[in-house]
Order: sequence, then C-alpha cells, then structure tokens
Amino acid sequence: MLKGKKIILGITGSIAAYKAAIIVRLLVKESAQVQVVMTPFAKEFIKPLTLATLSNNPVSSNFFSPDEGVWKSHVSLGTWADMMLIAPASANTMAKMANGIADNLLLTIYLSAKCPVAIAPAMDIDMFKHPATLKNLEILKSFGNIIIEPPSGELASGLIGKGRMEEPEKIVQKIKDFFNFPSQEENFKKKLKSKKFLVTAGPTYEAIDPVRFIGNHSSGKMGFAIAKELAEQGAFVTLIYGPSSLELKHSNIKYIEIVSAQEMYDACIHNFSGMDCAILAAAVADFTPEVSCKTKLKKDTGNLMLKLIPTRDIAVELGRLKNNNQLLVGFALETENEIENARLKIEKKNLDFIVLNSLRDKGAGFKYNTNKICIIDRNNKIENFDLKTKSEVARDIVNKVAEIVGSRQSRNGQNL
Repeated sequence: MLKGKKIILGITGSIAAYKAAIIVRLLVKESAQVQVVMTPFAKEFIKPLTLATLSNNPVSSNFFSPDEGVWKSHVSLGTWADMMLIAPASANTMAKMANGIADNLLLTIYLSAKCPVAIAPAMDIDMFKHPATLKNLEILKSFGNIIIEPPSGELASGLIGKGRMEEPEKIVQKIKDFFNFPSQEENFKKKLKSKKFLVTAGPTYEAIDPVRFIGNHSSGKMGFAIAKELAEQGAFVTLIYGPSSLELKHSNIKYIEIVSAQEMYDACIHNFSGMDCAILAAAVADFTPEVSCKTKLKKDTGNLMLKLIPTRDIAVELGRLKNNNQLLVGFALETENEIENARLKIEKKNLDFIVLNSLRDKGAGFKYNTNKICIIDRNNKIENFDLKTKSEVARDIVNKVAEIVGSRQSRNGQNL
C-alpha cells in the first residue's frame, strides 16, 4: 500500500484525461494522499468536481482565486509531495517541461518540485514519433524524470500504434514499485519459477503432394510470445511449433519443430505427462487429406477431388489425460457466436480457461503484431482486454495462469 504517501497528480489536456479519475481512485484505495493539479485545457476533458470528490481534496488549476483572494503556492505544493505524477502528459506540456516554460500552475509546480517526477505520455502515434517529442523525452529522462512508456494499441484517431497512455492499474503499480512495494507481476514470477510448460505455436501443413499442402495464415507470433514470457518468468518451456520464420532463443526453452497436425499431436501426447501446464496457441488443421500423393500431381490430369478427414483433436486428448494438478489452456478463433462457441470448448475439452479472439476485431488474429482477446474460465468469468501487442497479450495470459496457480496453492498448500 501507499499509506501516507503524498502524491501530486498533474493532468494535462488529452482525451486520456478520463483515465485520471481511475488513477485517483486507485491511489486513494492504496491509502495515498492525492492532490490533483490540472492545466486549464485539461478541464475541457474531465471536470474538477469529479477529481475533487474522488481525491477528497480541492483541485488546483489557477495561480490564485480572485473571488476568494487565495493564492496557490507552487513552492509549497512542490515541497509537500513524495512524488509528482503527470498523467496524461501531452506533447505540449512535455515540450514546456523540457524547456523550462512555466505558463500554468502545473508547470510551476513541476519546476519547483523536490520530489521524483513520473510522466505518462499520451498522444497520437505521429506526435509521439515526431523528432521533437522524442528529443523532449530524452531531455526529460536526462533530468531524472521517470518515463512511463506508452504501449501500442488503438488510438483516439483510429490509428494503431504507440502513444496511448499506459493503463491506470499499471501506472499505479509503477508508483508502488518506486516505493519498493512488490508488484503483482513479481509475485507471479515467484509462482511460475521452475514450473514446466508445454506451449504450441504456428500452423500445421497437411500435405496434398510433395509440393502442395493445406494450411492457414498463422505466423506463430502469439505462441512464441507466450513461450518467451514464461521463460523470462523462470519457467521451463517445451515449445512445439509448426512451420514459421520466427526466431526465438532462450536457455529455458526446448524447441520441437513439426509440420503436420499428426506430428504435433504425437509431440504433445509424448511430452504432456511431465508438464504443470499446457497452453495450446497453435492453429492446428481440423482436416487433412485422406491420401497424400508421393509424387507431384500434374495439372493436366483434370479436375482434382480431395477427400479430407478430421485430424485428431489435441486439446480433447490432453483434457482427457490431464490430472488434477495440471492446467490446460486453449485458444479459440471464431467468426460468429464467439462466446457461446468458446464456452462449449471449455467443457468439451476440459480446459481451465480459453483465450478467445475474433477475426472481426481490427488488428487481431493471424499475422498481426497486435491482438485483442477475452479470457473465459470454467466459472464463466469473462475478462475483456484492449488491443495490445502480442507480447503484452502473452503477459496477460501468463498472469492468468499464475493467478490460478496462486489460488490453488493457497487453497491446498500444494504445487500446481
């Protein structure tokens, strides 16, 4: 908790200003004392009354109140705080901070502050990438300011890229980290260290002849990102992957390369018994040719009729084999009745939870570097996530696994 910590929250003119209300609520919940300071333009996006109510303190914006004859001392505010957090920080405000311009109360407090300053930028991708903004960020870093990097995602303009303000929960956690409070992520890492995971990734290729195959558009990016996140959290990973151009090197990862659905099935069955958890992110073919020709089929043979037969369902078999100490995580990519179809798969395949993404979501699915998911567990709890990079999505999925691990350990005092 942040009990007794005094925090100034500076809010600038940005569409992300609405998230400041959540930051205030979270800080107060952590028992911090919060004083909100707004730029005049910030009040166009969120009302001071909302923030005053949540913080239990009046909001400051002007140097003085002519009606009451009250002058706001930027010096006293700057020396009162244990930390100053500016979230959202617009490109305009950061430019002024980097160059010592003090034309509003927030900026004068910043220049007078004796405490550490954290900055959470928020702007469109073109503004964030502009050389002037990047230079200002470097200047602010050189002053010793803490920059809370914006993640990639969908922006207010409709573009997708880096520039959106970090989520309030993560901003508050970074404040807690600064004051040496263990993060949820650090606790998760302890739970997963030395655990054994099986992860599948990529497509499978079902041979028609030595040249042609039936496949799909999976790149393997999601599965590879999950394997990397697990390995970096100290877990041991067996990565079983189909044809992919991706490269991933980590000492905690054992690599098994396959081509067909049958090969992936065999590898999963062979390796599952020693695992604590399996995360099935691969896009395995549902059908394969009944007969694969040994020689290349010639075009001049006329029409070609392929008879397809179902492949063996890896998740169903692992769900049948798993014991009470093992976790099984599945994936679903649906185009209609997404939630209903995903729920059916949880029961049919004995999954602990399923990760659902839809081809209807812009920037999600095959080939993209981003993904938008929701997680559905056995208790029918649904968690929706924003569009994020696949590495960030991987962290969300792995954290969900760690959450279940921690719950089981606290419930029965046993390992996964």
